[in-house]
Amino acid sequence: MSLPLFALNTVLFPGCNLDLQIFEARYLDMIGRCMKQGGGFGVVCIIEGEQVGKAPESFASIGCQALIEDFQQQDNGLLGIRVKGERRFLVDDFEVRKDNLLVADVRWLDEQADQPLDEDDDDLLALLLALAEHPMVSGLDMASGVSGKQALANQLAYLLPFDDQDKLKLLAIDSPTQRLVAIQSLLDRIQGELFA
Repeated sequence: MSLPLFALNTVLFPGCNLDLQIFEARYLDMIGRCMKQGGGFGVVCIIEGEQVGKAPESFASIGCQALIEDFQQQDNGLLGIRVKGERRFLVDDFEVRKDNLLVADVRWLDEQADQPLDEDDDDLLALLLALAEHPMVSGLDMASGVSGKQALANQLAYLLPFDDQDKLKLLAIDSPTQRLVAIQSLLDRIQGELFA
């Protein structure tokens, strides 16, 4: 499967919303094609390089497909879009087109069946609901739809201030239960560093 890539300094997770301002010709063209064809594009995290200008020197081999939910002209004249993470993929191969757009051959990763939340998840759910009250998070309009471990794990991994390498490790975990365990251990590590 061939997928255009948007390389960013962020890690997108399935079910999570991301707001972008589009101003580079390569991405305006890509968004136009996606909207005409009803398709999406891949969001990959930059390892080395810049978001603007030429293609990054290196980027993560795992990413998340993004589908356009909404778009509008911003006050500054730029195109603003909101995308929602759809499904995870691995990059098998890629090319840099003449306009510096990355296009990759990707392999979709299977998602494990979601599981209902249980009392072991209460603390993490409370944390997500507390995060949802922050103005920047509430503006993304996400936290209302947490019905299972998958959404809880994805939203926490996306919203918590973990570094990109930790987020990429979380994105690579297939099991929502294991992703929640990994999130808890990252939180414990941060707490340990704060009180060390």
